[in-house]
Amino acid sequence: MLSPTRRKLTNFTTRVIFSLGVVGLVWLFVNLQKTIILEIFAFLKTPLTQTSQRENSLLTNIKIQQLEAEIAEVNKQNQQLKSLLKYSQEKPQQQILAPVIARSPDQWWDQIILGRGQTSGIKVGDTVSGLGGLVGRVIEVTPNTAKVLLISNPTSTLGAIITRNRSMGIVKGKGNQEMVMQFFEKVPGVKVGDAVMSSSVSQLFPTGYLVGYVRSIQSSQGPAPEAIIQMSPAIKTLEWVLVYSFIPAKSS
Repeated sequence: MLSPTRRKLTNFTTRVIFSLGVVGLVWLFVNLQKTIILEIFAFLKTPLTQTSQRENSLLTNIKIQQLEAEIAEVNKQNQQLKSLLKYSQEKPQQQILAPVIARSPDQWWDQIILGRGQTSGIKVGDTVSGLGGLVGRVIEVTPNTAKVLLISNPTSTLGAIITRNRSMGIVKGKGNQEMVMQFFEKVPGVKVGDAVMSSSVSQLFPTGYLVGYVRSIQSSQGPAPEAIIQMSPAIKTLEWVLVYSFIPAKSS
């Protein structure tokens, strides 16, 4: 048997070891908690950082694409204006450069609104042309805008001539990129590809403006053949036009 003194020493040692074990476990638990919290914080922070980086990258790409699109648009506008300037030099008379600022979706082929008006010298009856040829005529003006009746409008008619053989007729709009030419003679001798220009028969348009080219011929239509004319100016996508002073001839 153990003596009382030895028994007390053994009990004390046991309590010390137990206490140290408890302290060690507490220390381990506290540090383990800290480690877990730090790992959880790092885990939560990383996706947020990555998300922020992705958003910044996405915004940067969007800005770059926007700038590229704006530069491309400016270059396109400059090219159009250069081409229009070159075209205007072929016409000796004075002209006014005007932007197309409005057109109605349900009247796309009927009329356009220009961003120039009376203050720029535009008046009713003036001729409007674009890249490729005749576009229409001014029918209304305000100090800063002008309304143009397009030649593609079904109510629009003008005298025209085939440049190759001087066959004459009347051209009418069809509400699209095509027009119909009704000839005055029964055998006009027209060929596909012939150029069509405004003629002296027109009272509302000057002569010598390109209208388009013969696309097809319909010989069985009415007393005289008809031709489908593909308009040369791209009326569907007009952005800039030239306005020329013109006084319509008065009917006798």
